[in-house]
Amino acid sequence: MDRRAFLKATGAGAATLGIAACKETASKAGIGTTKADQGPGAMEMRTNPNSGDRVSILGYGCMRWQMKKDENGQDIVDQDSVNELVDYAIAHGVNYFDTSPVYLQGQSEEATAKALLRHPREKYLIATKMSNFQGHSAEASLRMYHRSFEIFQTDRMDYYLLHSLSGEADFKRRFLDNGMIDFLVKEREAGRIRNLGFSFHGPVTGFDYMVSLHEQYHWDFVQIQMNYVDWNHASGRNVNASYLYDELQKRGIPVVIMEPLLGGRLSAVPDPVAVRLKEREPARSIASWAFRFCGTYPGVLTALSGMTYMEHLTDNCDTYCHFQPLGEEDLALLEEMAQMIRDFPLVDCTACNYCMPCPYGIDIPGIFLSYNKAVNAGLVAESAQQSDFKKLKRRYLALYDQSVETIRQADHCINCGTCQSHCPQHIRIPRELARIDSYVEKLKRETL
Repeated sequence: MDRRAFLKATGAGAATLGIAACKETASKAGIGTTKADQGPGAMEMRTNPNSGDRVSILGYGCMRWQMKKDENGQDIVDQDSVNELVDYAIAHGVNYFDTSPVYLQGQSEEATAKALLRHPREKYLIATKMSNFQGHSAEASLRMYHRSFEIFQTDRMDYYLLHSLSGEADFKRRFLDNGMIDFLVKEREAGRIRNLGFSFHGPVTGFDYMVSLHEQYHWDFVQIQMNYVDWNHASGRNVNASYLYDELQKRGIPVVIMEPLLGGRLSAVPDPVAVRLKEREPARSIASWAFRFCGTYPGVLTALSGMTYMEHLTDNCDTYCHFQPLGEEDLALLEEMAQMIRDFPLVDCTACNYCMPCPYGIDIPGIFLSYNKAVNAGLVAESAQQSDFKKLKRRYLALYDQSVETIRQADHCINCGTCQSHCPQHIRIPRELARIDSYVEKLKRETL
């Protein structure tokens, strides 16, 4: 197959044409690219046509701060770590910080605010959300809204989101029937909200409905799940990011990206994928491919990354401070890698922790992460008749026990279904836990 035929077959040719078309759309909408400072080592910046904000292409997702135990054994945010990370991020041009009242069991906003308030207000943009999943009455929603202002000690929210919408019924229940959407629009008119948008997880019909409201409410930005796997190979009820992106670009709506690494899975890809990417760019990290993919699309305002550790932050800053968009051959390679990744039997968990806490103490994201790591590393046995079965058995069980406490493993799931409705990836969580538990038991009994 020649190069042109391959590009056509993989869809990369279409992706490249889409980038060209969207460059024209982005230009019309006023979206531009600049550097935070002059020189090749400055953070890539994008201009929001609705507000004129210069936004760092790398955004900080504040739902994965490091945790530690307090004197009572409770999980709390490690504030010293947060401060260090925020200081480094701001010093390297990152200015978009995304949080929510419900992240980290309600601790994210306060931890983020404590770190940011140590810096001049003009150095950062606050993005937070109305996360009224449980209490969506007008009173409860208003309390959540005003509480965010109190925590950040500010008179304006730079970016405010209707959090994790799935479609018409969800929007009406949480924002229309209780009057919240009218209230938020008035708050934008008053200048207390500078940009109003929503984040989306759901089926295509739900997305089409939300975008159809643009003429009425004028969405200043929309947050979608986008990465090189979900571009053409979204799983479950999720919608291909190529469709979401194109529909937003038709309307000139800037895009904020969540899950550019698909919950970290695109930084720890299956070994055959890692080999191919390293052959192409030996000096670059595996994760940098995913971030360059996002930055290649001109309608992207910022790509959020939940950078828990300093090595994550420094690598991502390096990618976007020395940013090089992907070309046709790079996009073709990533499309091929996306197909390979989808061929592996992974659980589509992004470790967002929306399913937590489990009422029975099960570490749901930890179990799925451990299993996915084993699959990527080739540690999952297929049959007890394999010559290396004993070795694979020992290594998998050791990894499982190291990653997840025994009392929090999959065998403790009672199939109550509490977690199911909270999963934005629409994973059938009890079924997947049962599958992993069955695999573990067969390993132990050597009955595969």
